[in-house]
Amino acid sequence: MKRISAAVALTAVGALAISGCAANGGGNDSGDDSGLVEGSSITAAWNQAFYSMNGNTSFGNATANNNINYLVLDGFNYYDNTPKLIENKSFGTYEKLSDDPLTIKYTIADGVKWSDGVDVDASDLLLNWAALSRALDTPDFDPTQYQDAETGEFTGDLPTDVVYFDSGATPDAGVGLVSQTPEVSDDNKSITMVYDKPFVDWELSFPSPLPAHVIGEKALNLDDATEAKDAVVSAIQDNDAAALAPISSFWNSGFNFTEMPDDAALVTASGPYMITDFVADQYVTLKANPEYKGDNAPNIEEITIRFIPDPLAAVQALQNGEVDIISPQATADIKTALDAVDGITVKTGVEGTYEHVDLQFDQGKNSQNIFSNPKAREAFLKTIPRQEILDTLIKPIAGDDALLRSSQLFVPGAEGYDEAVKTNGSDAYAEVDIEGAKALLAESGITDTSVCILYASNNPRRVNEFALIQQSAAQAGFNVTDCGSEKWGGLLGTPGAYDASLFGWQSTSLGVTNSLPTFQTGAINNMNFYSNADVDDLVAQLNVEFDADKQIDLQLEMDKLLWGDYYGVTIFQFPGVTAFSDRVEGIDPSILAPTIFWNAWDWAVTDSGE
Repeated sequence: MKRISAAVALTAVGALAISGCAANGGGNDSGDDSGLVEGSSITAAWNQAFYSMNGNTSFGNATANNNINYLVLDGFNYYDNTPKLIENKSFGTYEKLSDDPLTIKYTIADGVKWSDGVDVDASDLLLNWAALSRALDTPDFDPTQYQDAETGEFTGDLPTDVVYFDSGATPDAGVGLVSQTPEVSDDNKSITMVYDKPFVDWELSFPSPLPAHVIGEKALNLDDATEAKDAVVSAIQDNDAAALAPISSFWNSGFNFTEMPDDAALVTASGPYMITDFVADQYVTLKANPEYKGDNAPNIEEITIRFIPDPLAAVQALQNGEVDIISPQATADIKTALDAVDGITVKTGVEGTYEHVDLQFDQGKNSQNIFSNPKAREAFLKTIPRQEILDTLIKPIAGDDALLRSSQLFVPGAEGYDEAVKTNGSDAYAEVDIEGAKALLAESGITDTSVCILYASNNPRRVNEFALIQQSAAQAGFNVTDCGSEKWGGLLGTPGAYDASLFGWQSTSLGVTNSLPTFQTGAINNMNFYSNADVDDLVAQLNVEFDADKQIDLQLEMDKLLWGDYYGVTIFQFPGVTAFSDRVEGIDPSILAPTIFWNAWDWAVTDSGE
């Protein structure tokens, strides 16, 4: 028998991660006080392969990575599926010591260890600060010659006197506002950070740290974990560029891998699970971390995550019993296919992810850098068949829940959304305007009308969207060409690689500020070289604004500027679908990333699956 239920309704969301598609308690019937059922295993499917254990770099910031990193790297808090921010006190605590200046103390709980038995401590937190604040970075350094031209991945060591952490941090947001080196406690369990200015989302600004001892050992050629940790701390406290250069180089690229690394130290974990096997483009296997003593101890000993880009192939794998859980990008064919499968539960709803097209304001592939021209940008946006995409590809799945999104900042249904749509200028793109686009393109003076669009070429829905855009834009005189790639995520932001991109931003928090790095000059999620001084000023104001009404006013102003700059167009909120076999229980998706994985420690094998 198939069970169908509706997922949680969509609410206001903020922080974003590149999407490839789309609290502790319960789930244990083993009778074992530890919760872990020895020998238990399940398999989940995801549509994009893992490629980095550092999701805080511009290269590694992707849902495909952070789903797994969420389970292997513990942190101070996480969202449940209501969604509510849960403090993870078994990992550590944070305390606001002062409002003026904003002063936060982070303390690691007793007994918290890395999977290799080394204590998690202040050295890990201090390195996290250095990377996420970039306060010690060499000023005005251009890293492009040390990055892969096609993907932006750091591929070589930085010069011996150059410090550069690729976290995309800016000095007016998050930990970027902590310009002074934090104080380390005498017991080496805490750091205290003093913000230069108040920051409204300070609780969300300090994600899971990476192991400082591993980075110190690899970057500084040391063998002893304690010596390596001490060396990292000294390098930071002394602002020693000669030591920080290799440390930052390793932080940028040392945790990037597309198959199981030969060096087991690179998968050192602090979370409930650790990576134990990884076959390129096929699967990652996670096993319960024996050193994990936190509140979120898992029931399942082994979780394998298979990479299945084709949604129909994921359904087939579920039907065949090859996987137990899928959360594919929803299509009409997926809905039909799932209806034919017995012995599963299907949960549907609206996700906190939205589809959009962004235009490259600079360094595009076009010989005339076509979208540096505002008339060309406006012309192209007028050709994008938003309603046709919604009607053709989304309504057959979601029905009346199909949502055309018309704001860059507000989620449909959230406070401020309706007012934004009335005032931001998005109504100019409610319908295709081919004649208007032709006139604007003629006025632009552009002679090279080629527009190469980057998208996931192995994603059927994106292939269909590309075709609809290509056909529509051709009527106005644009020559839309195919920059689709299975490695699209790593290509985002790469100079000269494409002219426009088609993908989804997935929300990871409810923070008011955390979508702002998409639009701020030089910030981590700014993949299209967009820059507007007025937008940057509004970002700076939002970062320190605690009044909810004023936050909305500032966002309304910013949304209008973005549409007025012809930044790009939003298209639709994702319809979500999760399906799982009767062999497993405890699956209860969240609208926020990491969606199905948020409570993986609660998953359990049912009696019917044993």
